[in-house]
Amino acid sequence: MTKRLTMTLAALTLLLSSTGCGDTPTGARGVYMLLDTSGTYSLELKKAQQIISAVLTRLGPGDSFAVARIDTGSFSEKDIIARVTIDDRPSVSNRQKRVFLARIKRFVQGLKPAAYTDITGGILQASEFLDEKGAKRKVIVIYSDLKEELANGYVRKNLKFKLDGYRVVALNVTKLRTDNVDPRQYMGRLKTWQARVRDGGGDWQVINNLENLQELLPN
Repeated sequence: MTKRLTMTLAALTLLLSSTGCGDTPTGARGVYMLLDTSGTYSLELKKAQQIISAVLTRLGPGDSFAVARIDTGSFSEKDIIARVTIDDRPSVSNRQKRVFLARIKRFVQGLKPAAYTDITGGILQASEFLDEKGAKRKVIVIYSDLKEELANGYVRKNLKFKLDGYRVVALNVTKLRTDNVDPRQYMGRLKTWQARVRDGGGDWQVINNLENLQELLPN
């Protein structure tokens, strides 16, 4: 496992710890992870499998977790790859987690990269899912380079999010070749998504520089 991935897993552990630890009421946490499946970013999904496994180990009885792909039009339940609400019986919850990881593995192995990236639709679907679950503490994780590209006919302009009580985390935001030529493009994407999330009432965080996060983990 690379140093960067190890630190990413540590960051996710910290993130989930901040949404509630052992004294968190049953059913208080909900996590929805969006996977960018477009172009070369699809190559990053093998790393995502290990991150997903780490998230599962942090979830307890009543907690909910879903993983969905970001593709042409992501405001749809059909893009959910796997979903689970953890049972309070250890034998059942262990089986749930194995089935969940098996579904993710099959998806990654059979993946065909998407031509478009509907991040807006994915966030809308994520908030709808977590609201329906009644999660008190809600986290949306976006595993993407944050470059949204829409097919003709898809309308996302001026759509506003309703993210009160949400924490939205952009994870592994890789830089594109064009960002190396003009860094303003990369910084502009981060600024745009931060503004949209905060305008919707949510908290925004980017996890890329992970060198010091391990020091913040609880003993």
